[in-house]
Amino acid sequence: MKIAVEKGQDKTLLEDGRQQVTITDIEEGTSEYKGIPFFAVRFENEDGYVSHRFYQSQAGMPAIISLFDMVGIPAQEGKELDTKQLIGKELTIEVGERSYNDPENHNERVLKQAVNFLAS
Repeated sequence: MKIAVEKGQDKTLLEDGRQQVTITDIEEGTSEYKGIPFFAVRFENEDGYVSHRFYQSQAGMPAIISLFDMVGIPAQEGKELDTKQLIGKELTIEVGERSYNDPENHNERVLKQAVNFLAS
């Protein structure tokens, strides 16, 4: 079997801790179980990458607003934010793990993701 390695797939997941990264990709989708729209951000540097989903929900909006603020794109009431503006922006994130129960089989799963990226 031959397996093609596409651009960016030759990198490993970032180590836990503070990382200076660039946003290199945005993918849009909806959550598998509740149909909530999200955009997944790929944070990358020379050492690796990590992806993080931002859900467009009441609970998820503070994280979305903070992400845009951190890269210098202020949110304004009555205006829309465009995720395409995030591509190429640099910021510092904290990489860590989060565990949750899989809604389908109720087993615990662990994700590596960006955490504590909120502006302070």
